[in-house]
Amino acid sequence: MPAFDLKRRVFAEALGTCLLVATVIGSGIMADTLTDDTALALLGNTLATGAILVVLITIFGPISGAHFNPAVSLVFALKRDLARRDLGFYVAAQVAGGIVGTVVAHLMFDLPVIEASLKVRTGGSQWFSEWVATFGLVAVILAGIRFEQKSIAWLVGLYITAAYWFTASTSFANPAVALARSLTNTFSGIRPLDLPGFVIAEVLGALCALALMSWLLRQPPANT
Repeated sequence: MPAFDLKRRVFAEALGTCLLVATVIGSGIMADTLTDDTALALLGNTLATGAILVVLITIFGPISGAHFNPAVSLVFALKRDLARRDLGFYVAAQVAGGIVGTVVAHLMFDLPVIEASLKVRTGGSQWFSEWVATFGLVAVILAGIRFEQKSIAWLVGLYITAAYWFTASTSFANPAVALARSLTNTFSGIRPLDLPGFVIAEVLGALCALALMSWLLRQPPANT
């Protein structure tokens, strides 16, 4: 498979993150419009998010690695699977793509282009949930690449589908997506004031997963 240049990889990261955020926010708006049942609305939001992740990772993975997540890109840079000089470009593309994704979702539903969220998501349980969600995501990615690389899109999509329901925070697990969701006062939003706690927890979760999985997946030296 030919290598793609930085310009194309960065564009793939921006476009993929844009489509991911548009799906997260758009499906949340649609679900909230169609039902007053919060559990049913969350289920609709969950299924759409898990499905789009499978699609996006499948089509963009061969181009950029399909990170769509600054915490994941940081992990790959620390593992030297992503050139550290490229990390800033990836993160900038993911953040910009996420913001555009919010705008796209709002325009589709005739909402203000940008609207700061009023939804409170703060406190120790929420932060710990984000640590758990991101820890699990990175662990799944690293183990999946090692043992079942062809299934990585499904592994990530299924993990996020599950994590929506077993975490108190509904598993943002992504600083760029969290930032984008702070700009929508809809079902999927988070107050900008609550954003730093989520981002810190997500980065720490990713780093802890990297440390643990580096030990767990390390093969012992062959006996001589």
